[in-house]
Amino acid sequence: MRQASLLSSVLFASAALALGSPAARAENGLTIYGGWRASGGLEDTTTGRGVSMKETGAVSVALDLDYEESAQIQIFGSYQNTSLYVTQTGQPAGTASRMPLKVMYLHLGGTSFFTGSVGRGGYVVGGIGVTVLSPGLDGLSTETQPSINLGVGYALPLGKSLGLRFEGRGYFTLIDSSGGFFCSGGCTVSISGQVLSQGELMAGLTWRF
Repeated sequence: MRQASLLSSVLFASAALALGSPAARAENGLTIYGGWRASGGLEDTTTGRGVSMKETGAVSVALDLDYEESAQIQIFGSYQNTSLYVTQTGQPAGTASRMPLKVMYLHLGGTSFFTGSVGRGGYVVGGIGVTVLSPGLDGLSTETQPSINLGVGYALPLGKSLGLRFEGRGYFTLIDSSGGFFCSGGCTVSISGQVLSQGELMAGLTWRF
């Protein structure tokens, strides 16, 4: 009887230690970000001048799933409504028009925290996936291209279930075009470039679960 009681005590203590250990304390998070994004890296081949997207705000969402004590898997999506000033076919030389442009990222990656436990302190973040670029002019097609993101951030817990995140991210999209980007059967603009780069400062509110 005493042996059974002792065995029960040992099993209970082992379970308590396991539940309290860092490996058993899974943490997931859903973060909604607001950010300010700038870009560059394209060329209007009609005029030979460099063009960049207008600096605007962007919204993003990240789902971070428990992977190990100091790392999470991240599913990341982002949306920006911006524009480019481009020269259209038939326009007088030296004139340009505003081309509305929607930019969307969908990436799979992860976060790795410097100090050990996820959800607090500094971390690095990254992901790989696609960029969807949707122009707002007739005769131009939506482009879907491979891309990556890399960044650094800081997580600040706010109690048990909330937290703040502050990040700087860079986005790099493979364009590899000599002038046919956005073309679909015919072109009203001529945009070229190798890599579209964007940089963003972000702040987000995290629900931790």
